[in-house]
Amino acid sequence: MPHYDTLIQNGKIVDGTGNPWRYGDVALAGDRIAALAPPGAIPTENAAQVVDATGHVVCPGFIDLQSHAILPLMVDGRCVSKITQGVTTEIMGEAWTPAPVTGRNTDPLANTLFVLRISDAWQERMRGWARFGDWLQAMEEHGVSPNVGSFLGGGTLRTVAKGMDMGRPTDEEMAVMRRTMAEAMEDGAFGVSYALIYPPDSYTDTDELVEVAKVVSQHGGVYITHMRSESDRLFQALEEALTIGRRADVPVEIYHLKASGPTNWWKMPSTIARIEAARAAGVDVTADMYPYAASGTGLTAILPTWTAAGGRLFETLRDPEARARIHAELESGGGDSRGLTSDAGPEGIMPIGFEKEENQQYVGKRLSEIAEMRGQHWLDAAIDLLLDEGQRISTIYFSMTEENVRLQLPLPWVKIATDAGGFDPEWAKPLGPYHPRAYGTYPRVLGKYVREEKILTLEDAVRKMTSAPADRIGLRERGQLRAGFYADVVIFDPETI
Repeated sequence: MPHYDTLIQNGKIVDGTGNPWRYGDVALAGDRIAALAPPGAIPTENAAQVVDATGHVVCPGFIDLQSHAILPLMVDGRCVSKITQGVTTEIMGEAWTPAPVTGRNTDPLANTLFVLRISDAWQERMRGWARFGDWLQAMEEHGVSPNVGSFLGGGTLRTVAKGMDMGRPTDEEMAVMRRTMAEAMEDGAFGVSYALIYPPDSYTDTDELVEVAKVVSQHGGVYITHMRSESDRLFQALEEALTIGRRADVPVEIYHLKASGPTNWWKMPSTIARIEAARAAGVDVTADMYPYAASGTGLTAILPTWTAAGGRLFETLRDPEARARIHAELESGGGDSRGLTSDAGPEGIMPIGFEKEENQQYVGKRLSEIAEMRGQHWLDAAIDLLLDEGQRISTIYFSMTEENVRLQLPLPWVKIATDAGGFDPEWAKPLGPYHPRAYGTYPRVLGKYVREEKILTLEDAVRKMTSAPADRIGLRERGQLRAGFYADVVIFDPETI
């Protein structure tokens, strides 16, 4: 009887640690890596299945530290666009999680960052997830292809205690947040995640974030953040993140490190220097990134954050006085935020996530073009489309520079993540186009930046996709090709990927 289920032979083994590659064989038994050996050392008759990996790299499965697969996994548990680019572990939770549904958080879908229609059955099931762990248990029962884990969404946490109200929490509301955060950590959360440009996360102040992060620290977790600004106030936002790390004594992870907007591109070298100075002074801060010079989020990101106060975004947008205030703030640069408007400008904003048939004519066109087609000011065109669609409208923002992508990638403390969901073109195509990072993040790094431009070595690129994210969040027995570790294994052709 064979000792192993699968024997992968003659591969170029890149073990995930950053060590030099070597030729060898990998034997798998059940869900574990049973052995690594020199080529031919394990007889083929000892395996039920033999895979010839000649000319291919064999490495650990990729770990996506910023996945938005929460809703896609409910639609299709296979996560095809991720599995086919080598992702075997999805770490979710930026700003929003579908649990816990308790306290003032009565609508689990109210603050999703990415819109995707799910069945009535799933929506009803979600309303019963009173604890964070109820959602993770439901995913296990549902059956999904990748491994899944998550941070607690900071916006969800705040909604439990305070709803969508602006302002500082009361002592009682803060106590609710501490208790809910502790319960989530007990249920397996890796920490807490805030996206501080989106309501209600944007309604928090530093003191509130520190108090929550202290609970995370007590449980050995991580504070992970989409910083309050990645453009005009980038330095101030970074200092806030570092302050939270110091005051709460908590590891800090920065989502998709970037300098957004042409007037801010020069800030990246200084941002890197500030992070490295903080690390030298003892602050445990690292970051991740995706390998593209365009970002993706909702069209609503161009709006001042007060427009979503009280959960009344669309009601506010219908108010002529509110619209006039939006115009005044965005055109003058005043108010609490100019959103992504100043970063990309209407010429660099491309709405793509339209649901209504009559709006499909705008897919792939810049907001400036759409405004011209409609005979409107670009801001009025955006607001009217948001009202017409009744949803955030997935949008691409061309606001970064390739030079900074190349500058950031080799940094030893920067990891690779997608900032995307998982899709199958068979059912996702009718939803319209999507940011290419959902399908191509890891292949782009390995093909463009490793093979073609040689900005990274193969070994370091794989480390940034595997052991580095695993080590960052304390994910045990994954992220390396090592005997006894889980058999999350990827095979690819380095000459064609």
